[in-house]
Amino acid sequence: MADIVVRPTLKFIKAGYFGVLLFIALVFVICATSGWSFIIPAAMIVLFIWPLERHIKNKTQKMIISDDKLRYERGLLNKNIRTVQLVKVQDVSVAQTFAQRLLRVGSIEIETAGGDSRLIVHDIDHPQAVADIIMQRAQHHGTMAPPQQQGSGQL
Repeated sequence: MADIVVRPTLKFIKAGYFGVLLFIALVFVICATSGWSFIIPAAMIVLFIWPLERHIKNKTQKMIISDDKLRYERGLLNKNIRTVQLVKVQDVSVAQTFAQRLLRVGSIEIETAGGDSRLIVHDIDHPQAVADIIMQRAQHHGTMAPPQQQGSGQL
């Protein structure tokens, strides 16, 4: 099976860009009527920092689901990578607020056996489908028979 790459949604970031553009348009109209045109470039630079920072943060996070493991990567300059063997996945939960349900977005919580046993990935598109894929691959990998030893088994 091919690896599946899952990234956080861009829906909220696009809404942020739209909101900033709408606000800049409002400022432009106010400044054009009062003659304060120097504020517009400064407002654009300052206001675009918030959605741009969120966009960069979004692009530096991903979850890769392969046949036998799940890898969660986060960070641009400092990189944190967490790898979980799918055999150790015990439970996958999906949490959604009402607004997230309307947008088909949610958080996935993955419980594993072992030390740091919880991995939470926020703002995933179609989280139930992703959770089903993780559980399906975990069950498929967990039910595979161990390789048979060659030979007669006698010394």
